[in-house]
Amino acid sequence: MKNLYVLNDGFEMPKIGFGTYNEEFKDNKEAILQAIDCGYRFFDTASLYETERSLGNAIKESGISRSEVIIETKLWIDEMGEKNAKAALERSLNRLQTDYIDIYMIHWPRQTGAENENWKELDIETWKAMEGFVHDGRVGRLGLSNFLPHHLKNILENCTILPVADQLELHPGHSQEAAVQYCKKNDILPMAWSPLGRGRENVFAGNEMLRFLADKYGKSVQQISLRFLIQKEILPIPKASTRKHMEANLDVFDFELSEDEVSMITCMPQTAWMGEHPDIHIPTRKSNPDNV
Repeated sequence: MKNLYVLNDGFEMPKIGFGTYNEEFKDNKEAILQAIDCGYRFFDTASLYETERSLGNAIKESGISRSEVIIETKLWIDEMGEKNAKAALERSLNRLQTDYIDIYMIHWPRQTGAENENWKELDIETWKAMEGFVHDGRVGRLGLSNFLPHHLKNILENCTILPVADQLELHPGHSQEAAVQYCKKNDILPMAWSPLGRGRENVFAGNEMLRFLADKYGKSVQQISLRFLIQKEILPIPKASTRKHMEANLDVFDFELSEDEVSMITCMPQTAWMGEHPDIHIPTRKSNPDNV
């Protein structure tokens, strides 16, 4: 994991992380232990995923120093606001068995519908509370998830601590160029959730262009997808449940797509979009504070 990005506060990040949004990671630390053994050092979780406890247990059991691991977690929609955010952070710290979180994020900028028309004020209130977490040392830096340019603008115009990253659904067939370029313009690192098209991998496998490139470079379609994101200076956070796939997802630094090939993938028609949108269609799940 010597390939690094440098965040706007100087913090160094591996160019690939490990995602834990999966039922199989709940109360199951074994896959995460395997990922640590494979060399992953950046782990993404969230209060909603109910995998914070498993991640904390795995890190503790692995024997590696806490300072060697980067933990990113997020507060959910119903955990926003100053009071709720403080309680959410305490729960996450307890579940992760740590006294600090490296990157703490707001998971979504708003709820769906007119009842959340004051989302801008709630985002700012939440962000101000999170800035306090940085000042008291319980959080290293702050980030956002699923924030498009108009959501980011609201934060940037009202923050004293800049967000270091914005996590978006990004993969071949869903490049979100406007959001990615807005992030880069403001020195915010784009991160990719669902970089392999969660649950839609066979759509990629059947894509003629991706198959052609996979054959050309002797790689899998999944590896082409990850390499594409990295060359666009996006940090992908793939999930994997087997050691074979964990290792394959890291094996993307021994080849390079041409500029034309990156352009070809960027211009792919809409493919494998999850259908979630931060202004129109947002997951309606409720958080489970006790994760039981």
